[in-house]
Amino acid sequence: MNVLEKFTPIKLFVLDVDGVLTDGSVFLLENGEMARTMNVKDGYAMQLALKKGYEILIISGGTSAAVKDRLAKLGIKNIELGIRDKVAVYNNYLSNTNYTKEQILYMGDDVPDVAPMLLVGLACAPADAVQEVLEISHYISPKNGGKGCVRDVIEKVLKLNGHWNADEIASI
Repeated sequence: MNVLEKFTPIKLFVLDVDGVLTDGSVFLLENGEMARTMNVKDGYAMQLALKKGYEILIISGGTSAAVKDRLAKLGIKNIELGIRDKVAVYNNYLSNTNYTKEQILYMGDDVPDVAPMLLVGLACAPADAVQEVLEISHYISPKNGGKGCVRDVIEKVLKLNGHWNADEIASI
């Protein structure tokens, strides 16, 4: 099977934050706060996916209020932060939906993502993910975490399903 065939049925994107939506760096500020950067192209793709009827679930061990605020401003409603058991949160979310395994893409970058990645139809990783994640991934983005890897997978899904229309995109 061509890996691109796995992108077509996707309806739900499950994403980690640090190392996927960010490059994994944490900037330590003088006041004790920790800051991260996110790629605006990833944000744009997430907004478009939501507009086109796809769902996004964020599951992260991090607890940053700024991250939650940024994701909420993009329109993401399902944001689970401070999570130690990603499989439990994933299974709980799915218990209230009708998604099949084949309709779910999970993008993770580190060891805590391995178990939930084994439960989905399309396991994806940024190019700079740890070896354990790379070994189980169906697709490895050529982009690193925080550098457009989320845009890469969302764009593939939307294009393959005819949802990447330049005229509509301009209106977001």
